[in-house]
Amino acid sequence: MDELKPAGPLRRGWTTGACATAAAKAAYLGWRTGDFPDPVEIALPGGARPAFSLALAEGGDGGARTGIVKDAGDDPDVTHGALVIAAVRAGAPGSGITFRAGEGVGTVTRAGLPLPPGEPAINPVPRRMIHDNLEEAAQSVGGPTDVEVEISIPGGEAIASRTLNPRLGILGGLSILGTTGVVVPYSCAAWIHSIYRGIDVARAGGLDHVAGATGSTSEQAVQALYRLPEQALIDMGDFAGGMLKYLRRNPVPKVTVAGGFAKMTKLGQGLLDLHSRSGAVDLDWLSMRLAEAGAEPSFAEAARDANTALEVLETARRLGIPLGDVVAQHAWKTAAKALSGSAIALEIIVFDRNGALVGRMPFHPVT
Repeated sequence: MDELKPAGPLRRGWTTGACATAAAKAAYLGWRTGDFPDPVEIALPGGARPAFSLALAEGGDGGARTGIVKDAGDDPDVTHGALVIAAVRAGAPGSGITFRAGEGVGTVTRAGLPLPPGEPAINPVPRRMIHDNLEEAAQSVGGPTDVEVEISIPGGEAIASRTLNPRLGILGGLSILGTTGVVVPYSCAAWIHSIYRGIDVARAGGLDHVAGATGSTSEQAVQALYRLPEQALIDMGDFAGGMLKYLRRNPVPKVTVAGGFAKMTKLGQGLLDLHSRSGAVDLDWLSMRLAEAGAEPSFAEAARDANTALEVLETARRLGIPLGDVVAQHAWKTAAKALSGSAIALEIIVFDRNGALVGRMPFHPVT
């Protein structure tokens, strides 16, 4: 994503949780007083009090609903521009504040997520934000606190198909997310959150083997190799370190790290962030690995001036030099440091652009 990052200072935005909170508070006040606050101010967990303009405000005898258009700032968030709607109505006596999933908001169907199966995918922090802000609103107007809150996002199910929600077992739409209420542009927080939740779901499902892949080609290849179920696949992307460190704290018996040759070369070099911003393939390092693999000195030296890592790999393959295996061995050492003390059996697999296996360090326990 960084290739598309705008120049200059980046504008922060608001999470779906913040938007849902603002919509719920405005709907509550409109229901109880007949006057919808526009803009509506809410309290965020960190103490900030931003205000949100209303895009929708409708009252009725039994409740009210309002909508907020999500502004993700300069972050390339798939939910930017989505309409987040909250409908509030009286709840059963003694029920407190309860939640429902409306159109476009998912329902949890698998164990391992922060919410149990059957619950609407409104995460714990957004629930607490909505709860606290509705209690504040109730105190200000003397209204009830037994309230049902239904969150919906029109078109959310289609948007969710572009996220990892289906793989995580969140079906029917999007999740209402956010731990601070604020979207930090290009922080990749949502991606890292999905890595963590993917591991949680795999553990809760009793899986003994997960595979993190750098991209779709390596993911499809490792899934075919082991016939892994969807929930065993972790969309690691460039965040090898994030995945491995979370696995060290939340282990599974076997972990495969799979990726293309260039990404696994960078892992072998000692990088845990495999994005280009963190460093390029070091051709001098690759030249030394060629020598280690038994290449003629002339070829190893010439590799220092190659155009790409792929060029070096293809030449090594033609000459029968096991460069991919040597790179996998070094990548294993880097990954093993991140898993230190976990006793996880770790494997590295290197694939080419067509998904063919070109290097491997077999499962070996990390001590």
